[in-house]
Amino acid sequence: MLPQARVAKGQRSRLELTKIAIDCFSRFGYRGTSIERIARAAGVTKGAIYYHFRDKEDLLLAAVSDRVKAFENRVQAACEDIDPSRALRSVAEVCVKNACWGDHPRFTIRLMVEAIDTNDRVSEQLRGMMRRFRAFMRNLIRSGQRQGLFRHDIDAETAAASFTSSVLGAEIQFYQDPERLRLEETIGLYVDQLMNYLAPPARAEEENPSQDSKGAVIDD
Repeated sequence: MLPQARVAKGQRSRLELTKIAIDCFSRFGYRGTSIERIARAAGVTKGAIYYHFRDKEDLLLAAVSDRVKAFENRVQAACEDIDPSRALRSVAEVCVKNACWGDHPRFTIRLMVEAIDTNDRVSEQLRGMMRRFRAFMRNLIRSGQRQGLFRHDIDAETAAASFTSSVLGAEIQFYQDPERLRLEETIGLYVDQLMNYLAPPARAEEENPSQDSKGAVIDD
């Protein structure tokens, strides 16, 4: 039992260090963050950090991996046992919550930009996250098409990419201007437009009835 207890304690220390590292990377960026700065923020020696991580890049990769896994788990859980239409809205809700109430929401966005030309390993990890997210959304849309909830003439890959780009763009604007950009309403409007675009003609007309269905007089 004692060896297991020591391993568990070590694992908690590692997780705590990655959380503190996220704070530092979020505030100062990769270049502006050193092992010494992280150690100082954590109240430990640099040796304690090197016990768990090979170098600053290794620590960053671990922090990114932890953050990505947590987000992907939330998305997966939000879509369990619901139909694709509701699942698309649930994913959008997770994204809004992650941006508004998550700890250090700018962390991933900042690294995406900074790692493009400076860190191939981090860039590859973040690129993998975005590919998995788009694939998840694509599969949701294809599932909806198979169930007759969405139009069959829509390219699911393109629709998934559009969803991802719109949500990501809204989040970036929100981080820049949280007082003026109403993120929930902005993403909600896009999802409404996407659902209307995906809906089969009969369903789309039910959701957006024409003037004649409302009893208006139609001139010949």
